[in-house]
Amino acid sequence: MATFHTHHPPEDCLKCEHRHLRMFCNLTPEALQDFDGIGIMMNHARGARLFSEGDTARNVFVICFGQVKISSTSRDGKTMILKIAGPGDLMGLSAVLANVPHEVTAEAIEPCQVKTVRKQEFIDFLSRHGIASMHAAQSLSGEYMTVFHDAKRLALSGSAAGRLARLLLDWGRSATNGKPEIKFTMALTHEEIANMAGTSRETVTRLLNQFRRDRWITIKGTSVTIVEPTQLERLTA
Repeated sequence: MATFHTHHPPEDCLKCEHRHLRMFCNLTPEALQDFDGIGIMMNHARGARLFSEGDTARNVFVICFGQVKISSTSRDGKTMILKIAGPGDLMGLSAVLANVPHEVTAEAIEPCQVKTVRKQEFIDFLSRHGIASMHAAQSLSGEYMTVFHDAKRLALSGSAAGRLARLLLDWGRSATNGKPEIKFTMALTHEEIANMAGTSRETVTRLLNQFRRDRWITIKGTSVTIVEPTQLERLTA
């Protein structure tokens, strides 16, 4: 598996400045001290696979920095991107708890720092700390809601513009954690965004250019800022 040296220093859970913003990591001091002592911190390069669909689920992964693409592939080779996981997200938890192989593939779409915890270590940790068990359950609930909203977006949104607008809003709000400026890194290609929005690459390119011309968003490299979220919301109605 590819690794890299990131500009972020190796993180430890006790000194993490962002943990209070993240569902699972916002633990009590006692649980945090315990969690800091298990697992290993690993750096992954863009394109590195943390696990693949069908692999035995041996670890739970917690993203500290970066973004990871979660996808599933059909028998005829068609791939569907299910989610872009970000800091604080747990990966592999459902497969570990259900004792089944991974049902998805997790691939870094930008340099990432990920804490990897062995299956039994993580289960034992949950058994020792009720707050950690509750946060893990909330994470699983969040996964369910993400799948539900994605299915709803694809099935019920009448326009490609509405589906793309919803994706941009979801990514922006997830990345900003309630801050006034809605800004995020869009590490996916237009082809991959089209996969998630249920449309074509050409349509995604056209709509992003239109949103920019209307000054609803700005794009600088991979950085996207949503300037007029209310305008995008209207498209999703």
